[in-house]
Amino acid sequence: MTNFLETERLLLRRLKLEDARRVEELASDYELAKTTLNVPHPYPVGSAADFIQSMWAAEEKGLVVFAVVEKESESLVGIINIKQTLAFKRGELGYWIGRPYWGKGYGTEAARAMVAYGFDTLRLNKVFAGAFVDNPGSWRIMEKVGLKHEGTWRQHAMRDGKFVDLAYYGLLREEYERGE
Repeated sequence: MTNFLETERLLLRRLKLEDARRVEELASDYELAKTTLNVPHPYPVGSAADFIQSMWAAEEKGLVVFAVVEKESESLVGIINIKQTLAFKRGELGYWIGRPYWGKGYGTEAARAMVAYGFDTLRLNKVFAGAFVDNPGSWRIMEKVGLKHEGTWRQHAMRDGKFVDLAYYGLLREEYERGE
């Protein structure tokens, strides 16, 4: 696995145990947690180190995960990953950006780098992602990086004890290569 990716303003690098405090700080924000399926709220104190170690263990099963770091401040601003299904040469893009960094284009910048990584380095045939239908910030990132809306999976997941609809977007290798 590549150790890092670099964009104009960001460094995407492997998570470190030293990131635990910052991950916990950002992930503890309810406004962030409510936009995800997997970030608990309240975020359990002291659990970010276990989370990071679980990400390292999942790398053996095809997960590629990076800390999203703002170059200028050297601060971790979020996390991005691609969960590969190797048998089908596809990868599911997932990400979160801490609320203090929303609206700055960091999610789009990081996602664009990960989509390119998925096709150019991992040699995937498809990159796809899902988001709550009521989270336009997330699905707009998908649109900006070239993923196309493929449909809505009704009541496909559960958040806070309620079923939620997910909007799914995807991009095929042939579309990526054509620059669509």
